[in-house]
Amino acid sequence: MTMDPYVLPTVRVALYVVLWLFSVVLLGLTAARIHYTEHLPAFDPLNNGHNFYDPIVAELLVCALLTMVWAPLVVHMIHGRNEYKFLSKVWHELVGLTILWIMWLVGAAVATSIWPNLPSFCSQFKACRVLDAMLAFAWMGWIVITGLMVSTLLYATANRSWQEPAHGAWTRDGDPRFSSYSRTSAYSAPSQRA
Repeated sequence: MTMDPYVLPTVRVALYVVLWLFSVVLLGLTAARIHYTEHLPAFDPLNNGHNFYDPIVAELLVCALLTMVWAPLVVHMIHGRNEYKFLSKVWHELVGLTILWIMWLVGAAVATSIWPNLPSFCSQFKACRVLDAMLAFAWMGWIVITGLMVSTLLYATANRSWQEPAHGAWTRDGDPRFSSYSRTSAYSAPSQRA
């Protein structure tokens, strides 16, 4: 059974689009939380009305910002079949995904340990609903990154393309190892290389 060579790149692009959307939502939720805690009314029961910020919320904000930059870059590379000098190989994509995976996991796990059961005691307050939604999108983003890592690993394993361009543009005689930088296939005979 052979797999259509465009299935995994299409799945990867779709997952990156979903991840970007989750990042935009997470950015908005973290910004709302930081704005709320930095502008507390004088008699707010939270922290006795003294302004503060949650460091883990700032970490999730950074995760969202980095992902909002990373996802379009990789989508542009995969869908546009573009190569960059320092960011075009499959293993480069996996390194970036691993860094994001760790950051999102730490952010979601620490935030969940701080606010483990918000809906049970404070769902009537807007600030608690924002935190609850922030936790949900942090975990959903982490799940999407996990799916991206799995699909990229499947792509690399199926095509034996760890050192090859991540875009999967198989433009020369169906050879998945053709790169516009090398102008040759990684597996062509030395006499065939130009």
